[in-house]
Amino acid sequence: MSLKKINTVLVAAFILFILWFGTEFILSPETTAPGFGLPNWPPGDGDGFLIIKGIRDVVLALVLGVLLVTGHRRALGWVLLVEALAAYGDMTTVLAHHGSVGTALGVHGLTATLMVVSGLLILRETRTVAAAPVTPAPQPA
Repeated sequence: MSLKKINTVLVAAFILFILWFGTEFILSPETTAPGFGLPNWPPGDGDGFLIIKGIRDVVLALVLGVLLVTGHRRALGWVLLVEALAAYGDMTTVLAHHGSVGTALGVHGLTATLMVVSGLLILRETRTVAAAPVTPAPQPA
């Protein structure tokens, strides 16, 4: 299997995972929130903040999807690297608020790291290699 096919499968899996997770936060934030890794439900009406998180995730997935479908693979690699910051931010938030270390590292940290690896693989796949300089063959004298 070529590097391009492997990268495409990885990105498609990320898109589906992020869409699913974001949609879960929009449709049922109260049941999805415990899986995020934070130790406590926000006091008062926290649904709105969780829905915002879901909308963010759906938009991140759609951006990746548009770049994948339109064939802008180099931009896709860069966007994967940038969007990994959101997952690293989620990991940091869980750790900073005394949440589950396992979830912070095993879900958010692993996801972010896989996004970085995938982004770097796509950038490697799309890099342009400089052509060797053309030198004329020596002619017999």
